[in-house]
Amino acid sequence: MTGSTARLSSVVFDCPDPQLLARFYQDLLGYRLQQADDDWVSIAGDDGHRLSFQRISNYQAPTWPVGRRPQQVHLDLVVDDLAAAHDRALAAGASPLGAVAVHSDESFQVYADPAGHPFCLIQQAEK
Repeated sequence: MTGSTARLSSVVFDCPDPQLLARFYQDLLGYRLQQADDDWVSIAGDDGHRLSFQRISNYQAPTWPVGRRPQQVHLDLVVDDLAAAHDRALAAGASPLGAVAVHSDESFQVYADPAGHPFCLIQQAEK
């Protein structure tokens, strides 16, 4: 790796309430709080992956799958048990955006976090 190669520091979500959205992802992913103030919160997993949340006063949630404000970005989260992860996501405050889709190599379901950002829970097919 050369000195000019970029390295990902964090994925940052715009949202109206950084503390609320950070708690949602902490509950969903088991991440721990790293940094917080009124306008910015960062959480991280033991693997070093980090998510951050910044307050945007005029935030408008994406309209998925169609509409005036496309999703722009979403997280694909791999899980071992889709049904158990579904229950955990709902308990944390997620809203399903569709039914489970089953493919030969994986099953997944799309959800919205409390600020409306879409994300997918994915279970790989048994080999």
